[in-house]
Amino acid sequence: MTDAYFDSEEFTKIDFTKTKIKKGEYDNCVFTNCSFEGIQASNIQFVECQFFDCNFSNTIVKDTAFKDVKFINCKMIGIKFNECDPFLLQFSFKVCQLSFSSFYQLKIPKTLFSNCNLQEVDFTETILTSSIFDNCNLKGAIFDRTNLEKSDFITSTNFNIHPENNRLKGARFSKENVAGLLFVYNVIVS
Repeated sequence: MTDAYFDSEEFTKIDFTKTKIKKGEYDNCVFTNCSFEGIQASNIQFVECQFFDCNFSNTIVKDTAFKDVKFINCKMIGIKFNECDPFLLQFSFKVCQLSFSSFYQLKIPKTLFSNCNLQEVDFTETILTSSIFDNCNLKGAIFDRTNLEKSDFITSTNFNIHPENNRLKGARFSKENVAGLLFVYNVIVS
């Protein structure tokens, strides 16, 4: 059986928990209001695709490729992105709920997270150089041996980033959120 190939197709209001997603390559496709919740979406190639208002919560993405993929207003709780195919991995997230997801050890420089909920997300040993965290809630997010050089946190909140355990050269913070770098020293900033 050969894998399916889809080019510039639109998928709207499809519940993939009921209609099995076809394994294969999806190039320049648009998914709107689709549910991938809890399904096996392994070994699928998404290339230059866009996802609007989709539910990916607890979806299994083992060896799945996301090459220049945009997620807009998607629910993506508990996804193990660290199991994705790392080759040419590139994605962006706008107004997404990503709580409890993992980007462990991924190389994803220049990633955009805009207006996202990133509570309890695992960024351990992730390479996030020149990434943008625009107006994101990072409460409980784990940054450990993470490369955040030249990344922008100016408008984000609730993060705790240990300066000695992470690479921060050139990273940008605001006066209002710099306390998130000092929590480990148990100092009070007022």
